[in-house]
Amino acid sequence: MKKLIIILCLFSLFNGYSQSDDEADKKEIQKILKKQRLAWSDNNLEKFMEGYWKSDSLKFYGANGITYGWENTLERYQKAYPTKDHTGKLSFKINDISKISEDAYYVLGEYHIKREVGNADGIFMIIFKKINGEWKIIADTST
Repeated sequence: MKKLIIILCLFSLFNGYSQSDDEADKKEIQKILKKQRLAWSDNNLEKFMEGYWKSDSLKFYGANGITYGWENTLERYQKAYPTKDHTGKLSFKINDISKISEDAYYVLGEYHIKREVGNADGIFMIIFKKINGEWKIIADTST
């Protein structure tokens, strides 16, 4: 009986750590999204891109198909949003952050851009992966 109680206590303890680790991961991901939102709203696309994996394996999927690579994704943003009037002020509504594996989460949300050239709204799903101790977006689908 004593062993059973010890096992149950250890299970509860480890389960609690797992949940707190998940919450810490989610907070870190939300912190990155906040930095991106602020950078976008300052028309600083390079800083916005710091949230993305700087790799040729990064994938962005939008209305014009798949863009591969960090540099190509940055160029895509620069062409589509060339001025402050185009980037405007970004806000997010995060609808879900769910764990895929120990080192990956997906985020479902909505974006809203208020801007001089006309507002823009859409939805997104992004995949975050922990790479070299940092959470990075490895795939982004936005419409």
